[in-house]
Amino acid sequence: MILIKQAHVFAPDDQGPMDVLIINERIVSMAGSISPPSLPGQALRQLDGQGCLLVPGLVDPLVHLSGGGGEGGFDRRTRPLEAEAAFAAGITTAIGCLGTDAITRSHADLLATVRGLRCRGLNAFCLTGSYAVPPPTLIGSVERDLLLIPEMIGLGEVAIADHRGSQSDWRALAELTAECRRGALLAGKRGMVLVHLGDGLAPFERLETLIEHTEIPRSAFLVTHANRTAHTFEAALAFARAGGHIDFTTSTTQAFIDAGEVPAAQALVRALDHGIPPDQITFSSDGQASLPAFDDDGRLTGFQVADPGSLLRAFQSAVLDHNVPLPVALSVVARNPARLFALNDVGRLHIGGRGDALLLTEDNLSRVATLAGGQLVDLTEPARLQRC
Repeated sequence: MILIKQAHVFAPDDQGPMDVLIINERIVSMAGSISPPSLPGQALRQLDGQGCLLVPGLVDPLVHLSGGGGEGGFDRRTRPLEAEAAFAAGITTAIGCLGTDAITRSHADLLATVRGLRCRGLNAFCLTGSYAVPPPTLIGSVERDLLLIPEMIGLGEVAIADHRGSQSDWRALAELTAECRRGALLAGKRGMVLVHLGDGLAPFERLETLIEHTEIPRSAFLVTHANRTAHTFEAALAFARAGGHIDFTTSTTQAFIDAGEVPAAQALVRALDHGIPPDQITFSSDGQASLPAFDDDGRLTGFQVADPGSLLRAFQSAVLDHNVPLPVALSVVARNPARLFALNDVGRLHIGGRGDALLLTEDNLSRVATLAGGQLVDLTEPARLQRC
């Protein structure tokens, strides 16, 4: 049992100061004052939340959990995500996928990584498929993966407008999306298709043609890297104005900035100023991905590894540097991605929900503690904790 005393709760809506009680990984009570309970065989730990905000744990919809990379050679393969790194970044739910490399990286390894992270307390899931169309799968098809593998909840990253993608036409992408939707429907899942957006000159042309010529709704897609260049960002705003979901990547490099990337916090403000509803926007870290730079001929010129900690920093920047209201910023990094992937017990603080939360300082949103599945997994100020 963990009892958090007198933190200012944003769930993500402002709930005011209150106590929150978590028992056996679930939130069981949220009230102005909760007396420490006594249950046989249950030890109680009390966490002082005064002067702090209690907010939902971050939900990261794009992490290369088993490692990514490979552009540039075998020595450029990145390492898998460690649970401790996720918790230090405030991430309590993460969705993993493959990317460019689906040969030396496999869905079997990705699924094993997901299950290992779950053993460490991280609420981990994964997607089937990769950049390629048709995609590699675990047990023979996208439909079978979604129907028979509980941890697989969608498809991605499917690459469009990118020289590393399959250059398939809209019909092939439509068939793949329809298969994803069938498998998800049969499994009771959302079946979101995560689309990797490259910097091609007409980045949304394929998706718009698909939507125009089929019954597949715009809401079937979450388009990531929407802020990587100035022209992809403007095209993404048009896609969102028509009702689409867009995802801003928080990890970056100098090469991306030089190419016109719009930083995630700034992209959020500009999207809101353009009238995009905040519930159509998410942030993701792209953690453990390679961040390659290419010249005009597609030759690799540089390489860095995406930092999952960028997600928390972008959230902090949105609030502190750009005056985004705290509930809006929290929706972008917690409630919205959870809702899009139908993860109904995370992304917000509510009775019966999973005990995933962050304790942040009120003044600068610095992380004090991370709770995942009702466990205190990372604490920066030990003096705030006492046993009762």
